[in-house]
Amino acid sequence: MVDGEIARLRAELEAAHRNRAMIYAHVFDVLAERFGEALAEDLLKEAIYRRGREIGTRFRPFAPANLEGLCRAFLESIPDQGRLFDPVVERCEASGLDVTMRRCPLKEAWLEAGLPPARIETLCRIAGRIDDGTFEAAGFRFSAETWKPGQIGCCHLHIRPGDPEPT
Repeated sequence: MVDGEIARLRAELEAAHRNRAMIYAHVFDVLAERFGEALAEDLLKEAIYRRGREIGTRFRPFAPANLEGLCRAFLESIPDQGRLFDPVVERCEASGLDVTMRRCPLKEAWLEAGLPPARIETLCRIAGRIDDGTFEAAGFRFSAETWKPGQIGCCHLHIRPGDPEPT
């Protein structure tokens, strides 16, 4: 593949994620107009969480405690060799895996669209539910901090060993 083709594919990948971001924003707006912001947020979170659960099955072989294997597989699953979200592994040991995403094409699209910071914070909270679904379905304990106004980077993911399967 030549450099120009790689650059074109990267641009298309970025555009697809920015399109996804704006779909989330518009769906949220439509639901909020019809049902109120709280219910709109709950509905979108549930839908995105369900998609995360589907994704999580690919990481199930690493449960409940192979965090090194999970880390490797998760990083390999991030599009464009990680460039899209620019993850940094803060910690990867038997007791926990912590990953910080230094960028997010969704958040970048919302910023470029001029959405207010509080709305971007809500949309990040909604979009972040994909990670909850992914790692919980994979068999791990999970928590995250999503972006807040004034914060650098994006999500901070905290993955911990899950409960052993009953015998």
